[in-house]
Amino acid sequence: MHEDVKRDTVLGPYRVLDLADEKGLLCGKILGDLGADVIKIEKPGGDEARRLGPFYHDDPDPEKSLFWFALNTSKKGITLDIEQPEGREIFKQLVKTADFVIETFPPGYLDDLGLGYTDLETINPGVILVSITPFGQTGPYKNWKTADIVAWAMGGDMAPWGDVDRPPLHFSHHSQAYLHAGADGAQGALTALYYRWLTSEGQQIDVSIQESVVQCLEHITGMWDIRQVVQKRGGGGGMMLSNHRTTQIWPCKDGWVSWSHGGNSVLSPSFPLIKWMEEEGVTSEFLKNFDWERPDFPQISQEEMDQIEEPTARFFMERTKAELLEGAVKNRIMLYPVSTTPDLLESVQLKSRDFWQEIDHPELGITLTYPGAFAATSEAKPNLSRRAPHIGEHNREIYGELGLTEEKIEELKQSGVI
Repeated sequence: MHEDVKRDTVLGPYRVLDLADEKGLLCGKILGDLGADVIKIEKPGGDEARRLGPFYHDDPDPEKSLFWFALNTSKKGITLDIEQPEGREIFKQLVKTADFVIETFPPGYLDDLGLGYTDLETINPGVILVSITPFGQTGPYKNWKTADIVAWAMGGDMAPWGDVDRPPLHFSHHSQAYLHAGADGAQGALTALYYRWLTSEGQQIDVSIQESVVQCLEHITGMWDIRQVVQKRGGGGGMMLSNHRTTQIWPCKDGWVSWSHGGNSVLSPSFPLIKWMEEEGVTSEFLKNFDWERPDFPQISQEEMDQIEEPTARFFMERTKAELLEGAVKNRIMLYPVSTTPDLLESVQLKSRDFWQEIDHPELGITLTYPGAFAATSEAKPNLSRRAPHIGEHNREIYGELGLTEEKIEELKQSGVI
């Protein structure tokens, strides 16, 4: 536990040593936004994640990665080569001051360095080690590598998305799967902290990125429970359900909206939309004669669904996102516009909750707007307390706490230890 206790944050008394690469950066960020003293430990010269774009003004500089900026707020930064004997000894000194260690190395890597959980536990019995790896610490795949596309494929999430006659769709950017795992790592860390309050014992948290992605399939299993239907690729913003394809993302006058026909009773979400369409003069003989009292959507044919969707598509294309949202609220319809980035920045809801946070970057001469904390609390609100660190920015501060002199710090720098 760190001596510099902050009473206005949830995790103010606690210290985190963050050894993670891009697969686990969100874990440390969440703990940092909750007030923990997070020290991002990079190899001398900087973490490889600094080479991931996009970059500020498209300048591929390790100090200008917007990816790095986004996932390393609320952290201090030091450099340290734990593969060197002196680097390992310094790391062990830091472990004595820490409550959490986050790492994303292949299983067994830290053990080979004498820095595995059993080693850290000897140094600090209460330390919590969060290990985030592609497939976990055990099992036949434990030594396999991953990438975002691999994680989504192996986790099953790609299979239901994309066009019917084309391969499954990789629908995320280069790190979405890692963000799920990072959030799971933070959840595991906080659970382990509660356990430590009860027992005074630390433990290792084993997060599998594959398992984090599998958890994103809950809507697929729910569809089976409700309809005994396995969702398949439908293409064009839609999905296949037993006898027909149903559209979920629709074009409108100035963008797109999210909506899906479905249900099997008068409580079907389709019922109020069809009524609104009829009031606006958009209907058809098929819609007028369709049994909306008992619309058994899982069993209707593709031809019937097409006759429902054709006037629906026409209705949407004649209206803007704002008009459709206003009508949806008025008629209690579960429809919402697909927000673009500018839409989010101008969202009256997000603005009203002070979601966006401004962080100064004096080295760039600008202030950047960041998504704010993941939750709003009545007490000890999570907060982005600082911008992402420069390479080795806090070396003197952190190593000074360990009693290292300026001369020693310079010597370690020259020898490549820091």
